[in-house]
Amino acid sequence: MLKAVLAVFFAAASSPDTVRFEYRLTVDARDLQGFGVQLQFRKAPRSITLAAAAHPEYDDKYWRYLAANPNAVDALGRALRVVRVDSVRWRIENPGGGDVAIRYRLQLPPAEAFRAAWKPFLSETGGLVGGPHSFLYVVGEERSPATVTLSLPSGWQVATGLRAGESPNTYRAPDLHTLMESPMLVGSLSKWTFDVQSIPHRVFYWRLPNAVAFDTTAFVNGVERLVGQSFALFGSAPYRDYTFMFQDGAWGGLEHPNSVTLGAASANLARDPHSTLMETAHEFVHTWNLMRFKPIEYRGLEYTTQPPVAGLWFSEGLTLFYADLLVRRAGLPADDSTRVAHLETLITRYLSGPGNSRFSAEQVSRVAYNAGPGALGNYTASSHLQGELIGTMLDLVIRNSTNGQRSMDDVMRVMNTRFATRGFTGNDIEQVVSEVCGCSVKEIFDRHVRAGNPIDFDRYLGMIGMRTSVASIPAANRDGSPAIDLRIWGYETANEPGVRLAISDPTSIWAKAGLNSRDKLLSIKGKSPKNWPELRAVLTTLKLGDTVDFVVERPDGRFETRVVVSGFNRPVVRIDALDTITEQQRQLREDWLRGLPAAQAVAPRLSSTAR
Repeated sequence: MLKAVLAVFFAAASSPDTVRFEYRLTVDARDLQGFGVQLQFRKAPRSITLAAAAHPEYDDKYWRYLAANPNAVDALGRALRVVRVDSVRWRIENPGGGDVAIRYRLQLPPAEAFRAAWKPFLSETGGLVGGPHSFLYVVGEERSPATVTLSLPSGWQVATGLRAGESPNTYRAPDLHTLMESPMLVGSLSKWTFDVQSIPHRVFYWRLPNAVAFDTTAFVNGVERLVGQSFALFGSAPYRDYTFMFQDGAWGGLEHPNSVTLGAASANLARDPHSTLMETAHEFVHTWNLMRFKPIEYRGLEYTTQPPVAGLWFSEGLTLFYADLLVRRAGLPADDSTRVAHLETLITRYLSGPGNSRFSAEQVSRVAYNAGPGALGNYTASSHLQGELIGTMLDLVIRNSTNGQRSMDDVMRVMNTRFATRGFTGNDIEQVVSEVCGCSVKEIFDRHVRAGNPIDFDRYLGMIGMRTSVASIPAANRDGSPAIDLRIWGYETANEPGVRLAISDPTSIWAKAGLNSRDKLLSIKGKSPKNWPELRAVLTTLKLGDTVDFVVERPDGRFETRVVVSGFNRPVVRIDALDTITEQQRQLREDWLRGLPAAQAVAPRLSSTAR
């Protein structure tokens, strides 16, 4: 029987120009705890290194869930020796050379209460498979084309950014990196389509069994209008078609070159069909700003951990900037009622975290991936937030220097063409901004991108006749009662039991009592929490005036301290108009408030090549 199965497998594509890698992913409706994968490697060498890909941002390490080591056979059905090199690589010895069939099974981890939209899952009505969570690859063959065939329960549909092959449920990837960047939503799916500039877009939605009905016309219309505004910004699309994959019962999203996975709870959509629009906008703008033009440190298909990325502040921060702006340009509801309200929210968050002005945007970017909590000591900072605010200030500088004729829109268009085939650095961004505005922005980059200094918001807001006022008030709960200082949380690591502490502000009661980020918690109030949920359960019972005893472990030994629970102050930011403004300030402010593109039509076009 085994030889018969292998004969069919190896004979599936025997023409000389057949791709070398043919994957088959099988979902059995009788066993939805995992799925099987077969990989046929044609004309394989005598030694093969098989690896699990590491996503640069979300390396979820699904190699941990392989039911056993992969097994391999040659074209005659003879078992080949498979040796585990390390946690993510296996060596397959193929003495005779020639075709090899590799098989393995992924046993899915226990279902999470609220699943991240990019993580694989299976249910009776569908699931998410594919990408680095599902497929191992052959090191050295990253540029080789591949096909993948899905064997699915009867009636299940497939949504993916991959191009359809000649056989049902078979899809083609021009290289293995594209295969890893093309997850597949499968099951009972709703589907809608629309074209923008003659480019087809597909919207798929997977519902939970108890899904709530919502206005699908308004939902899809919002996505279509967002796509239209993105095209207006960048001028063209870097893809031939695009697939949106929305999932009920999930949160978050993850961008890919021509597709995206997004959480979209039907209950939320029933209340507001545009409730997921800001997240959708964020991930969709990444199609350009991160997928097409990206920081120089970004790599292709790799099994090792992504090195630190200094330019993440731009890739994430400017994407957030445009997620908010494009939603407004589309005439759709944004999270904040006005651009002023949105900026007040951002500056409040910036001032609430002292790490944002202490550490540079590049420094914070470098610890955003794979560094873990506590990388900045008893501070936390957000490269996303820093980037959005730096982008906002740069936009004001450009508008002011060009009398409203140019804006960050022009910067994004130049980045889109100039860095489509090579990565960019912070100096590259500075050069492009300087070209667009015809001015020097070296001080902004020196003070806030390459070094950590507080942003002087009034200096830049003054260009549009506005200023901030900042008050410090006692933090309060939603009911108006005083809030206790909970600027502390816990996290777990894969290599040890228990929980470690993370502290976000050195002025918090926890830091003042001598506790530090990365301390291993031994006990709190005589209890020994095993994980963050257990620690959170203790923290949420605290009241003003409570005394809390801590015992932690550090490299230099045990440390004991007592914390008296108290409240804390938080900033409140308000942005108002200056008493006296010039006509230019008034016009710039009016255009900025409306979120209008700058008058690029009357400005000379910039070259897309470096000068």
